[in-house]
Amino acid sequence: MPAQRRSILKQLFTSVTSVVGLGVATPDAAANSQINATSDKEGIETALPQDVPLYSSMTKMGNMIFIFGIGAHFEGDIKSHTDHVLKEMEKELVKAGSSMEKVLKVSVFLHDLEDYKGMNDVFKGRFGSKPPVRTTVAPHAGVPGDSLVEMDCIAYV
Repeated sequence: MPAQRRSILKQLFTSVTSVVGLGVATPDAAANSQINATSDKEGIETALPQDVPLYSSMTKMGNMIFIFGIGAHFEGDIKSHTDHVLKEMEKELVKAGSSMEKVLKVSVFLHDLEDYKGMNDVFKGRFGSKPPVRTTVAPHAGVPGDSLVEMDCIAYV
């Protein structure tokens, strides 16, 4: 599994550098040419206003999936919010043809860094035996809306 994740990350790096025009190529860039940012990008909007959407809830590029920032906008504590966010993330991944076990990277935004332990208690074990890499921050102004936590992720199909 670690070799598969490295391969996927290598493909992601190759595709991103080609999209932004950095001109960075790996020795097997030709083998990774199935990732084409202009023809493979697919956005799926769910639970968003239909008049003027600001963003997509999910975007696919090749075999990569990018899930939007998911929050929990209801009364509750950090554990209930984290559980809700992870369940919603899993729903989005399944809709895209993936799973929690195929998540490569998660970004976690906490309203209050004091909630770090409570978030970790719920987060642990939700991604299988090989958890993804993760960044956790507490923005100075907090998380938008009423959510105590917001998460986004990158996964593969």
